[in-house]
Amino acid sequence: MSILSLKNVTKNFGGLTAVNNVSFDVEEGEILGLIGPNGSGKTTIFNLINHFFPVSSGDIIFKGNNITHKKTHEIAMLGIGRTFQVVKPLKRLSVADNIMAAAFSRESTFEGAKRVTREVLEFTHLDHVAHQKAGGLPIAGRKRLEIAKALATRPTLLLLDETAAGLNPAELDEAIDIIRAIRSDLGITIIIVEHIMKVIMNISDRIHAIAYGTTITEGSPAEVAANPTVIEAYLGSDYH
Repeated sequence: MSILSLKNVTKNFGGLTAVNNVSFDVEEGEILGLIGPNGSGKTTIFNLINHFFPVSSGDIIFKGNNITHKKTHEIAMLGIGRTFQVVKPLKRLSVADNIMAAAFSRESTFEGAKRVTREVLEFTHLDHVAHQKAGGLPIAGRKRLEIAKALATRPTLLLLDETAAGLNPAELDEAIDIIRAIRSDLGITIIIVEHIMKVIMNISDRIHAIAYGTTITEGSPAEVAANPTVIEAYLGSDYH
């Protein structure tokens, strides 16, 4: 059963078509990878899903409801959470207070927000830095805090935008484990945009590849990795 469907979605910025007639379905409980070179429209698609940008044409269906023209906060309340490429925590607040601020989008009481914060801190392995100021975290910590804030909104669909960028190999492995646990332990469906092939190929059930805002192929990681256009455009001619 599809939790999200994009149907012939297009986004124009003046004379530039950033997303051109893109359609795909996301099945409930899966991890869908979205790949493409810089400027191919991946983040724009995320911005269309949560209405950071309005859609020029086409429809976005979430859990059977057309959300194309709903406001960003309404879409968040329906259960779509996201992270951003450029992480901007509330630097002067603690890690815990950053998460608590997000938790209040769902929780109406201080005790409820504290409970969600404790759960998310433990799940993302940030409990040991809970009282540290968010601005002092290294890049891996800031990336993980971005995921934690999104989880605190209690999404059923999570959009992850380059959460592994800038991480060292050990941090990458831990990030992969957390992303897998988001699906397996929390039951959250995921769409992930990522340039690091180790991440996207290891965790995705399916991959949707775009270039210049247009779909070029979709399939299993093995199928997409073997596609000549993908090899040339994204993976390099020596990828095996």
